[in-house]
Amino acid sequence: MLSLPKIVDRPEQSYAYVPFTVRMDEMKIPADQGFPQLFGFLGERGIAPTSAPFYNYRRINMAETLDVEAGVPVTQAGKDADGVRFAMLPAGRFVTLDWHGPYDDLEQVTAMLVGWVRQVGLAFDMIEKADGDHFACRLEIYETDPSEVTNSKDWVTTLAFKLKP
Repeated sequence: MLSLPKIVDRPEQSYAYVPFTVRMDEMKIPADQGFPQLFGFLGERGIAPTSAPFYNYRRINMAETLDVEAGVPVTQAGKDADGVRFAMLPAGRFVTLDWHGPYDDLEQVTAMLVGWVRQVGLAFDMIEKADGDHFACRLEIYETDPSEVTNSKDWVTTLAFKLKP
């Protein structure tokens, strides 16, 4: 089930993340890349997430690779260590879209959102470079934990992409 896109203002937000680069044809499903390392690190230090985990797509080159952060919001930044880093998600206007369904459909849902943004004359906060599109913030937020909700039709994912100021 697809909701209608919305434009929202998001505040700046602290987060912890594990960066990684994958080939486009090897992108893993959520929890396969970065999240175990991230949650293990935070748990050992008693740092609790403040909301749902996400992938932040920093650079996308559709023909080759993408740079991704497996992240989660936290109350405040900590010290970078053991491959885990801390930073701030930027404040600003975001286009958001909620998807109720399996993760396998997110590529198609994302393409529909990108089409809608172009159709209404908006633009993402990104820079096109020779090595791909570099995004200020392009989140795929996993609102549902598949270990708690087993029916993939009931999974909720929010796409939140920063728009140009």
